[in-house]
Amino acid sequence: MHRILGLVLLVTAALAARAAEPYATSAPCPGCNVVLVSFDSLQAAHVHALGDPRLTTPTIDRLAEKGALFTQAVSPAPWTLPAHMSWFTGVDPSIHKVVNKYVVYPDRLVVSNLQTLSPGIRTLTDVLHDHGYATGGFTGGAGVSGVFGFKSGFDVYSDDVPPFTGLATTAPKAVTWLQSLKGKRFFLFLHGYDMHGQYLPPGGYDKRFVQPPYEGPYDGTPSQQRVLRELGLRQSIDLDPEDVDFWREVYDEKIVRADAVFAGFLSSLHAMKLDQRTVFVLASDHGTEEYEHKRFDHGYDLYDELERVLFVIAAPGIKGGQEIHVQVGTLDIMPTILALVGVAPDPDLKKQIKGRNLVPLMTGKDSDGEDVYMETDYRLYTHKRGLRTRDGWKLVHTLETGKIELYNLKNDPHELKDLSAAEPAKTADLDARLLAHYKSIGSILDHWQVGCSPVYPDQCH
Repeated sequence: MHRILGLVLLVTAALAARAAEPYATSAPCPGCNVVLVSFDSLQAAHVHALGDPRLTTPTIDRLAEKGALFTQAVSPAPWTLPAHMSWFTGVDPSIHKVVNKYVVYPDRLVVSNLQTLSPGIRTLTDVLHDHGYATGGFTGGAGVSGVFGFKSGFDVYSDDVPPFTGLATTAPKAVTWLQSLKGKRFFLFLHGYDMHGQYLPPGGYDKRFVQPPYEGPYDGTPSQQRVLRELGLRQSIDLDPEDVDFWREVYDEKIVRADAVFAGFLSSLHAMKLDQRTVFVLASDHGTEEYEHKRFDHGYDLYDELERVLFVIAAPGIKGGQEIHVQVGTLDIMPTILALVGVAPDPDLKKQIKGRNLVPLMTGKDSDGEDVYMETDYRLYTHKRGLRTRDGWKLVHTLETGKIELYNLKNDPHELKDLSAAEPAKTADLDARLLAHYKSIGSILDHWQVGCSPVYPDQCH
């Protein structure tokens, strides 16, 4: 009898100890450090590992070879603020509601804030902090400023920099913080605007890729990019081919420079031996328009130059050299990180998160991918909702005009031939699915009006 009671007590103690274990031992890298890097405005088509013939991203490519490269990753939104907030919450922009920098009332503007607009939504950082992680964020400010709610859960959140600051400033700050931790488990969010139109490399461009002699009117400065951005919101822009080439060449220069800075950051981690039990997630929040559809910048459209993004995961326990070609979304970042390090969401968090855990996909489970929904209410200039299906169709519905566009991405990857009139049945089916999705998450899809919600100080006066 005493032996049986002793066994029962031992089993009970073992089960209790297992329940108290904060990290699931079955995870690929239980309790590992996490480094989440945002390459703001990096268009997937300009990444060498994703098909650009120019060697733009050797450091990113090497890290991708150590893990999984998702070749068809799609953003939930085409600009910085709503896309990043979806990373950190695992929900659509329509759910977290941080879709513009300001909420516009008839008599005032109020800064958008996650905790005010969507109280009760928890962030990735909140969860990891609650599980004992030291948490640090080092950003380029502007659209990822802490005032919008990003700093929740962070021990340190650095955004006190000039708007649109790059990795050359944010990465050294991150390294200094890591050195101060003295071996403590950490979550690091590193962000830079190096590819953004409002970022100018230190010392200006060396124009290493520009084919001489370029004698056009452009020099690639933020002021010129700003003029083109605003003009493109009102009308199509007509540029000469050599001007278009110039803008794309200086964009590639910015990518190469950012990749080199990132290489230095990784070298610092290696010197501190912090790259051994660490999950690396590299992503771009969105791409940018370099005149593919006669516009510059991002936010207004849902074309693939904005929506298809970099997404890399490299971690202990994840096989290297994987290229995953089925479609996924960067909405999956939060649940995937939690699964990689063995943090099990509680019932409320499970209910909150709409993204998918991609660990099964990276560990050999077959999948045909996922449909990805996307949206923008950029500056209230437009209200667009989109669906990119797992089998290669893209539908975009502009709510304020009722215009619907349909593209077959397999035959028309650059989205140049709208098939909505030629494929009425497919258009109706996908539009019904699109509207049903947004209604299911509480979106009201009628009575949309355009307006002006400023992103930059010179707007909406």
